[in-house]
Amino acid sequence: MAEDDKNLGILLKAFLDAKGFVTTLCINGQEALDSFNAAEYDLCVFDVMMPVMDGFTLAKQIKSTHPGTPIIFLTAKKEQDDILEGFRIGADDYITKPFSMDELLARITAVHRRCSFVQAQPSVFHLGGYTFDAPRHVLTKGAETKKLTSKEADLLLLLCENMGNTLERSRALKQIWEEDSYLNARSMDVYITKLRKYFRDDPDVDIQNVHGVGFKLVVK
Repeated sequence: MAEDDKNLGILLKAFLDAKGFVTTLCINGQEALDSFNAAEYDLCVFDVMMPVMDGFTLAKQIKSTHPGTPIIFLTAKKEQDDILEGFRIGADDYITKPFSMDELLARITAVHRRCSFVQAQPSVFHLGGYTFDAPRHVLTKGAETKKLTSKEADLLLLLCENMGNTLERSRALKQIWEEDSYLNARSMDVYITKLRKYFRDDPDVDIQNVHGVGFKLVVK
């Protein structure tokens, strides 16, 4: 937990420790980053406005090396742009002050349960002659390796998780683009085209259009 309000941080740590969590409290972003790199953590709770390194910068650093680590932002900021920025970075939840201890506990429990379920799912998929390493965003075939962008990897992961079944457009748009809009739908079509291009030399892999509904990944 990174919280520069020492009194609040002490209260939160005492509450979480009493609920069975082992909590490390840091008073700025740099201290939190150093602590994160020195140990293993299941979940992070970061204030946004902190000295030395703010919460958004801290989260970007952590997500760049540990993309699967869940992060909850804890902040007084309520502006929509700030909330959206948090989710764009990869936040799993966002709590605005003031809040109750019970709300924080409920959100931590929900995020941890959801992320534990996701991590229990397959993370490496064999697609024809290709291997897709979802956590690393890497697609390989023999000695050839391609690093996918975050959205390419997220979209391919959804297709893999629904292999042989139709992935609805609206679900993919809401989960990856956060909004089912015309512009986002066009953007998703571009990414589908890119993914098809990556597999074009393998006849055993096909990303099919399901007219008016979505897409289906078929692997022979």
